[in-house]
Amino acid sequence: MKIPSRASGILLHVTSLPGPNGIGDLGPDAYRFVDWLQSTGQSLWQWLPTTPIGPGDSPYQSVSAFAGSPLMVALEPLIEKNWLSAADINAQENWAINVEFGKVVTFRNEVLRLSKLGFDARSSTADKAAFASWRSANAEWLNEYALFAALHQANDWRPWWEWDAALKKRDANALAAAKKTYANDIAFWEFVQWCFDTQCAALKQYANERGVALVGDLPIFIADNSADCWSRQDLYFLGDDGKPNVVAGVPPDDFGPNGQRWGNPLYRWDRMKAEGFSWWVSRVKRALTQCDLFRIDHFRGFAGYYEIPGANDHAREGRWLTGPGKALFDAIEGALGKVPVIAEDLGLITDDVIELRDSCGYPGMKILQFAFGGDGSHEFLPHNYTSNCIVYTGTHDNDTARGWFAAAPANQQHYACTYLACSEHDFHWALIRAASNSVAKMAVFPLQDVLGLGNDARMNLPGSLGGSNWKWRFTWDMLAAEPSRVLRLITAASGRAPIQMIR
Repeated sequence: MKIPSRASGILLHVTSLPGPNGIGDLGPDAYRFVDWLQSTGQSLWQWLPTTPIGPGDSPYQSVSAFAGSPLMVALEPLIEKNWLSAADINAQENWAINVEFGKVVTFRNEVLRLSKLGFDARSSTADKAAFASWRSANAEWLNEYALFAALHQANDWRPWWEWDAALKKRDANALAAAKKTYANDIAFWEFVQWCFDTQCAALKQYANERGVALVGDLPIFIADNSADCWSRQDLYFLGDDGKPNVVAGVPPDDFGPNGQRWGNPLYRWDRMKAEGFSWWVSRVKRALTQCDLFRIDHFRGFAGYYEIPGANDHAREGRWLTGPGKALFDAIEGALGKVPVIAEDLGLITDDVIELRDSCGYPGMKILQFAFGGDGSHEFLPHNYTSNCIVYTGTHDNDTARGWFAAAPANQQHYACTYLACSEHDFHWALIRAASNSVAKMAVFPLQDVLGLGNDARMNLPGSLGGSNWKWRFTWDMLAAEPSRVLRLITAASGRAPIQMIR
């Protein structure tokens, strides 16, 4: 869909939606949220990665860069198809407001398996044909993912480098035997992906018809324990044991003396280039079936990335190496045309990163929370923007606006209130107003900031596992008349929605 020249929207992961089944999904509440976005003049809905979760329940350490999350498959459409009964869901005990991942994973796996049995027994000829057609169209990534998922479960969810040697090394005979042994499980994981794709496409169409574009999120790196790494081991720096020799991260800085060791395997960019970056072309093509534009996380890694020895448990020792640069994006655009990308250009940004971003024409990101630690020349202050950027009050990795203010040094609080002409009580609205009134082509606000929520609604604390990370969900009563009214007025007054919405 065509996105307005001045647009605004909400950052809210699908799993943070309300709903009766333990976690937000692509069901009725997602459609209701689109209606709310439309009613407040928003034209963007930004998600986090919609791939399956990984260690620490993170969507950024997925077992697949191509698959959709089984946790996001809505159950209501499966009931409507008579593949699942309402009793299968209603028997579940009441859920907590926030996500209880261990409990949700078990429950969803059980009911999705019941749905597959129902599909096998009661689906129409048309549905069977649609499933077969979809499987054929997506075989390039689906075959490897479904086999990996089946083997992953059969091996008690241990990482692939701990599997039988023949499977770990992808011996052709062992793979052929596994496909026969686990045929039913493979078909199940294929079925789940078909349900995800069908539901995602329907939601995207509904949103687009109401003037709302979906904004996806593409992590730069893949996880070591993933179908991607297992199926193409030649594209990564791995030892004989299958574990990465070197891993991704960032060096020590003002935020941490040990830096950040992410643990992702690093690409063999020379080998990817020799293949015309076909893996990346396929990945971006896949992303664009689910969203209208997408953010590429850690964009600076395409210009230069930080390599950490795999044996290290910290990032103090490492080196910067040159990334693929514009050749990668030229290959993608040569295959797919102009690609709508937001470059996440945060962190240690050097001239080569800026040159790459600008040569591609991609807008970068400005985070308003970061703007008050210096003086009037700070690049994240709105009066210093150019139009080709996306301004955020904060991201999923930041505290909420109210949480940030409560913990900020006194000098930053004073500067923020002076610059924004606000107090601590209306700080979140002042941030949203400043972002909306800026020249940035897009302004995006976490829903927590619209609702004026504090630290307890934070989505993620980088560098930590477990705890409250990724668990937050809102409830419909939070979207009371007043927050919705104020957001609509700010959006319309700043030219990001029709002026007629001022009422």
